[in-house]
Amino acid sequence: MREHGGGAVDDSIPALAAADPEMLGVALVGVDGSTSSAGDAGTPFSVQSAVKPFLFALALVDTDGGALDRVGIEPTGEAFDAVKLESGTGRPPNPMVNAGAILTAALVHGGSADERSERILRGLSAFAGRPLSVDEDVAVDEHLLGDRNHALAHLMRSEGTLTITADDAVAAYARACAVLVDAEALAVMGATLAAGGRNPVTGELVVPPAVARDVVSVMATCGVYDGSGRWMRSVGVPAKSSVSGAIVLAAPGILGAAVISPPLDERGTSVRGHLAAELLSAELGLHSFGDLSG
Repeated sequence: MREHGGGAVDDSIPALAAADPEMLGVALVGVDGSTSSAGDAGTPFSVQSAVKPFLFALALVDTDGGALDRVGIEPTGEAFDAVKLESGTGRPPNPMVNAGAILTAALVHGGSADERSERILRGLSAFAGRPLSVDEDVAVDEHLLGDRNHALAHLMRSEGTLTITADDAVAAYARACAVLVDAEALAVMGATLAAGGRNPVTGELVVPPAVARDVVSVMATCGVYDGSGRWMRSVGVPAKSSVSGAIVLAAPGILGAAVISPPLDERGTSVRGHLAAELLSAELGLHSFGDLSG
Protein backbone atom coordinates (compact mmCIF):
# COMPACT_ATOMS: atom_id res chain seq x y z
CA MET A 1 0.00 0.00 0.00
CA ARG A 2 2.93 2.40 0.54
CA GLU A 3 3.20 3.20 -3.16
CA HIS A 4 -0.35 4.58 -3.18
CA GLY A 5 -0.62 8.32 -2.65
CA GLY A 6 -3.48 10.78 -2.43
CA GLY A 7 -5.47 12.23 0.39
CA ALA A 8 -4.61 14.82 3.02
CA VAL A 9 -3.87 14.63 6.75
CA ASP A 10 -6.64 16.10 8.93
CA ASP A 11 -5.68 19.42 10.45
CA SER A 12 -8.62 20.08 12.78
CA ILE A 13 -6.34 19.92 15.84
CA PRO A 14 -2.53 20.29 16.08
CA ALA A 15 -1.82 16.64 16.99
CA LEU A 16 -3.63 15.35 13.91
CA ALA A 17 -2.00 17.92 11.63
CA ALA A 18 1.42 16.75 12.88
CA ALA A 19 0.80 13.08 11.97
CA ASP A 20 3.36 11.40 9.70
CA PRO A 21 1.65 10.93 6.30
CA GLU A 22 3.90 7.93 5.62
CA MET A 23 2.71 6.06 8.72
CA LEU A 24 1.10 2.77 7.71
CA GLY A 25 0.25 -0.18 9.92
CA VAL A 26 -2.08 -3.18 9.65
CA ALA A 27 -3.12 -5.68 12.31
CA LEU A 28 -5.48 -8.66 12.34
CA VAL A 29 -6.82 -10.64 15.29
CA GLY A 30 -8.84 -13.81 14.78
CA VAL A 31 -11.74 -14.74 17.01
CA ASP A 32 -9.50 -17.59 18.18
CA GLY A 33 -6.97 -15.03 19.48
CA SER A 34 -4.45 -15.47 16.68
CA THR A 35 -2.71 -12.22 15.73
CA SER A 36 -0.75 -10.80 12.81
CA SER A 37 0.59 -7.33 12.13
CA ALA A 38 2.81 -5.40 9.76
CA GLY A 39 4.34 -1.97 9.34
CA ASP A 40 3.63 0.66 11.99
CA ALA A 41 1.03 -1.44 13.79
CA GLY A 42 2.60 -0.71 17.17
CA THR A 43 2.78 3.07 16.78
CA PRO A 44 0.31 4.91 19.05
CA PHE A 45 -2.29 7.42 17.84
CA SER A 46 -5.48 8.92 19.22
CA VAL A 47 -8.47 6.74 18.41
CA GLN A 48 -10.72 9.64 17.36
CA SER A 49 -13.96 8.55 15.63
CA ALA A 50 -13.00 4.88 15.69
CA VAL A 51 -14.12 5.02 19.33
CA LYS A 52 -17.77 5.48 18.36
CA PRO A 53 -18.82 1.81 18.05
CA PHE A 54 -17.39 1.14 21.49
CA LEU A 55 -19.11 4.14 23.06
CA PHE A 56 -22.36 2.82 21.60
CA ALA A 57 -21.66 -0.61 23.08
CA LEU A 58 -20.96 0.81 26.55
CA ALA A 59 -24.09 2.99 26.39
CA LEU A 60 -26.21 -0.03 25.43
CA VAL A 61 -24.83 -1.98 28.39
CA ASP A 62 -25.20 0.87 30.89
CA THR A 63 -28.77 1.67 29.84
CA ASP A 64 -29.90 -1.97 29.47
CA GLY A 65 -30.57 -1.27 25.80
CA GLY A 66 -32.33 2.02 26.47
CA ALA A 67 -29.80 3.85 24.29
CA LEU A 68 -31.72 2.52 21.28
CA ASP A 69 -34.60 4.80 22.30
CA ARG A 70 -32.29 7.82 22.58
CA VAL A 71 -30.37 7.61 19.32
CA GLY A 72 -31.42 6.55 15.81
CA ILE A 73 -29.73 3.88 13.72
CA GLU A 74 -30.28 5.15 10.18
CA PRO A 75 -27.58 6.45 7.80
CA THR A 76 -27.72 10.16 7.01
CA GLY A 77 -25.94 10.79 3.72
CA GLU A 78 -24.50 13.90 5.39
CA ALA A 79 -21.22 14.94 6.98
CA PHE A 80 -20.29 13.32 10.30
CA ASP A 81 -20.44 16.68 12.09
CA ALA A 82 -23.59 18.05 10.45
CA VAL A 83 -25.55 20.16 12.92
CA LYS A 84 -28.77 18.26 12.42
CA LEU A 85 -31.02 15.93 14.43
CA GLU A 86 -33.90 13.64 13.47
CA SER A 87 -36.97 15.59 12.48
CA GLY A 88 -39.75 15.20 15.04
CA THR A 89 -37.71 13.32 17.63
CA GLY A 90 -34.69 15.51 18.35
CA ARG A 91 -32.54 12.37 18.41
CA PRO A 92 -29.14 12.05 16.73
CA PRO A 93 -29.56 10.09 13.48
CA ASN A 94 -27.14 7.31 14.50
CA PRO A 95 -24.32 6.67 17.01
CA MET A 96 -21.57 6.84 14.39
CA VAL A 97 -21.92 10.58 13.70
CA ASN A 98 -20.68 13.15 16.19
CA ALA A 99 -24.10 14.01 17.65
CA GLY A 100 -24.79 10.34 18.33
CA ALA A 101 -21.38 9.73 19.88
CA ILE A 102 -21.71 12.78 22.14
CA LEU A 103 -25.02 11.39 23.35
CA THR A 104 -23.80 7.81 23.84
CA ALA A 105 -20.79 9.10 25.80
CA ALA A 106 -23.27 11.00 27.99
CA LEU A 107 -25.35 7.84 28.53
CA VAL A 108 -22.43 5.89 29.99
CA HIS A 109 -22.70 5.52 33.77
CA GLY A 110 -21.19 8.30 35.88
CA GLY A 111 -22.27 11.25 37.94
CA SER A 112 -19.84 13.65 36.27
CA ALA A 113 -17.78 14.04 33.11
CA ASP A 114 -14.75 12.65 34.97
CA GLU A 115 -16.65 9.59 36.18
CA ARG A 116 -18.03 8.90 32.72
CA SER A 117 -14.55 9.30 31.26
CA GLU A 118 -13.15 6.77 33.72
CA ARG A 119 -15.92 4.30 32.89
CA ILE A 120 -15.26 4.79 29.18
CA LEU A 121 -11.51 4.29 29.61
CA ARG A 122 -12.05 1.08 31.61
CA GLY A 123 -14.47 -0.18 28.96
CA LEU A 124 -12.15 0.62 26.06
CA SER A 125 -9.27 -1.04 27.91
CA ALA A 126 -11.38 -4.19 28.32
CA PHE A 127 -12.12 -4.16 24.58
CA ALA A 128 -8.39 -3.77 23.84
CA GLY A 129 -7.30 -6.34 26.40
CA ARG A 130 -4.75 -3.98 27.95
CA PRO A 131 -4.70 -0.70 29.88
CA LEU A 132 -5.15 2.35 27.66
CA SER A 133 -4.44 5.99 28.45
CA VAL A 134 -5.61 9.42 27.33
CA ASP A 135 -3.49 11.95 25.48
CA GLU A 136 -4.41 14.93 27.66
CA ASP A 137 -3.18 17.52 25.15
CA VAL A 138 -5.40 16.02 22.46
CA ALA A 139 -8.33 15.92 24.88
CA VAL A 140 -7.96 19.61 25.66
CA ASP A 141 -7.75 20.53 21.97
CA GLU A 142 -10.75 18.34 21.13
CA HIS A 143 -12.75 20.07 23.87
CA LEU A 144 -11.67 23.66 23.21
CA LEU A 145 -11.65 23.53 19.40
CA GLY A 146 -14.76 21.40 18.95
CA ASP A 147 -17.16 24.25 18.18
CA ARG A 148 -19.51 22.09 16.11
CA ASN A 149 -19.58 19.48 18.85
CA HIS A 150 -20.59 22.12 21.36
CA ALA A 151 -23.26 23.33 18.92
CA LEU A 152 -24.60 19.78 18.58
CA ALA A 153 -24.65 19.30 22.35
CA HIS A 154 -26.54 22.56 22.89
CA LEU A 155 -28.99 21.64 20.14
CA MET A 156 -29.67 18.29 21.83
CA ARG A 157 -30.08 20.06 25.17
CA SER A 158 -32.65 22.38 23.60
CA GLU A 159 -34.56 19.36 22.26
CA GLY A 160 -34.48 17.60 25.65
CA THR A 161 -32.44 14.73 24.19
CA LEU A 162 -29.33 15.49 26.24
CA THR A 163 -29.96 15.68 29.97
CA ILE A 164 -26.48 16.59 31.25
CA THR A 165 -24.78 19.89 30.49
CA ALA A 166 -23.47 20.41 26.98
CA ASP A 167 -19.96 21.07 28.27
CA ASP A 168 -19.87 17.85 30.32
CA ALA A 169 -21.10 15.84 27.34
CA VAL A 170 -18.48 17.29 25.00
CA ALA A 171 -15.76 16.84 27.63
CA ALA A 172 -16.48 13.11 27.99
CA TYR A 173 -16.59 12.65 24.23
CA ALA A 174 -13.37 14.64 23.72
CA ARG A 175 -11.49 12.45 26.21
CA ALA A 176 -12.85 9.32 24.54
CA CYS A 177 -11.52 10.51 21.16
CA ALA A 178 -8.14 11.23 22.78
CA VAL A 179 -7.60 7.68 24.04
CA LEU A 180 -4.31 6.32 22.70
CA VAL A 181 -4.34 3.03 20.81
CA ASP A 182 -2.29 1.41 18.10
CA ALA A 183 -3.42 -0.78 15.22
CA GLU A 184 -2.79 -3.93 17.25
CA ALA A 185 -5.00 -2.78 20.15
CA LEU A 186 -7.68 -1.51 17.77
CA ALA A 187 -7.72 -4.85 15.96
CA VAL A 188 -8.33 -6.63 19.29
CA MET A 189 -11.22 -4.23 19.90
CA GLY A 190 -12.70 -5.07 16.51
CA ALA A 191 -12.16 -8.77 17.14
CA THR A 192 -14.03 -8.50 20.45
CA LEU A 193 -17.09 -7.28 18.56
CA ALA A 194 -16.57 -9.94 15.87
CA ALA A 195 -16.44 -12.61 18.60
CA GLY A 196 -19.81 -11.65 20.04
CA GLY A 197 -18.44 -9.36 22.75
CA ARG A 198 -15.81 -11.73 24.17
CA ASN A 199 -12.23 -10.51 23.96
CA PRO A 200 -10.43 -13.33 22.08
CA VAL A 201 -7.09 -12.50 23.70
CA THR A 202 -8.12 -12.20 27.37
CA GLY A 203 -11.27 -14.34 27.26
CA GLU A 204 -13.26 -11.64 29.09
CA LEU A 205 -16.90 -11.13 28.09
CA VAL A 206 -16.79 -7.36 27.61
CA VAL A 207 -20.35 -6.89 26.31
CA PRO A 208 -23.22 -9.35 25.74
CA PRO A 209 -23.54 -10.96 22.29
CA ALA A 210 -26.74 -9.02 21.54
CA VAL A 211 -24.92 -5.73 22.14
CA ALA A 212 -22.04 -6.76 19.86
CA ARG A 213 -24.57 -7.71 17.17
CA ASP A 214 -26.33 -4.36 17.40
CA VAL A 215 -23.07 -2.43 17.23
CA VAL A 216 -21.69 -4.36 14.25
CA SER A 217 -25.02 -3.95 12.43
CA VAL A 218 -24.86 -0.16 12.75
CA MET A 219 -21.19 -0.16 11.75
CA ALA A 220 -22.23 -1.88 8.53
CA THR A 221 -24.79 0.76 7.61
CA CYS A 222 -23.32 3.93 9.12
CA GLY A 223 -19.67 3.36 10.03
CA VAL A 224 -18.10 5.08 7.02
CA TYR A 225 -20.60 7.97 7.04
CA ASP A 226 -21.94 8.89 3.59
CA GLY A 227 -19.45 6.45 2.05
CA SER A 228 -20.94 3.42 3.87
CA GLY A 229 -22.72 2.07 0.82
CA ARG A 230 -19.59 2.23 -1.33
CA TRP A 231 -17.58 0.67 1.50
CA MET A 232 -19.94 -2.28 1.89
CA ARG A 233 -19.95 -2.87 -1.86
CA SER A 234 -16.17 -2.83 -2.20
CA VAL A 235 -15.04 -4.22 1.20
CA GLY A 236 -18.17 -5.85 2.60
CA VAL A 237 -16.99 -5.81 6.22
CA PRO A 238 -18.57 -3.67 8.99
CA ALA A 239 -16.11 -0.91 9.87
CA LYS A 240 -15.61 2.49 11.45
CA SER A 241 -13.38 5.15 9.97
CA SER A 242 -11.58 7.92 11.83
CA VAL A 243 -9.96 11.30 11.09
CA SER A 244 -6.74 9.99 12.62
CA GLY A 245 -6.52 7.73 9.58
CA ALA A 246 -7.54 4.61 11.48
CA ILE A 247 -10.14 2.11 10.35
CA VAL A 248 -11.40 -0.67 12.62
CA LEU A 249 -13.13 -3.67 11.04
CA ALA A 250 -15.21 -6.47 12.57
CA ALA A 251 -15.94 -9.52 10.41
CA PRO A 252 -18.46 -11.44 12.58
CA GLY A 253 -17.26 -14.87 13.62
CA ILE A 254 -13.95 -14.45 11.78
CA LEU A 255 -11.66 -11.60 12.83
CA GLY A 256 -11.11 -7.99 13.76
CA ALA A 257 -8.68 -5.79 11.87
CA ALA A 258 -7.29 -2.28 11.99
CA VAL A 259 -5.40 -0.10 9.56
CA ILE A 260 -3.70 3.23 10.29
CA SER A 261 -2.64 5.65 7.55
CA PRO A 262 -3.32 9.36 8.17
CA PRO A 263 -4.02 10.78 4.66
CA LEU A 264 -7.81 10.95 4.19
CA ASP A 265 -10.13 11.15 1.20
CA GLU A 266 -12.83 13.81 0.88
CA ARG A 267 -15.18 11.78 3.10
CA GLY A 268 -12.68 11.48 5.94
CA THR A 269 -11.63 7.87 5.29
CA SER A 270 -8.01 6.75 5.10
CA VAL A 271 -7.04 6.39 1.43
CA ARG A 272 -4.50 3.61 1.98
CA GLY A 273 -6.68 2.12 4.71
CA HIS A 274 -9.59 1.68 2.31
CA LEU A 275 -7.32 0.08 -0.28
CA ALA A 276 -5.78 -2.22 2.33
CA ALA A 277 -9.25 -3.25 3.56
CA GLU A 278 -10.31 -4.08 0.00
CA LEU A 279 -7.22 -6.24 -0.44
CA LEU A 280 -7.69 -8.03 2.88
CA SER A 281 -11.36 -8.65 2.14
CA ALA A 282 -10.61 -10.11 -1.28
CA GLU A 283 -7.65 -12.27 -0.24
CA LEU A 284 -9.27 -13.58 2.95
CA GLY A 285 -12.80 -13.93 1.59
CA LEU A 286 -14.29 -11.56 4.18
CA HIS A 287 -17.02 -9.86 2.12
CA SER A 288 -20.31 -10.26 3.97
CA PHE A 289 -22.11 -11.25 0.81
CA GLY A 290 -19.34 -13.40 -0.58
CA ASP A 291 -19.66 -15.01 -3.97
CA LEU A 292 -23.35 -14.97 -4.90
CA SER A 293 -22.79 -16.61 -8.28
CA GLY A 294 -23.84 -19.99 -6.88
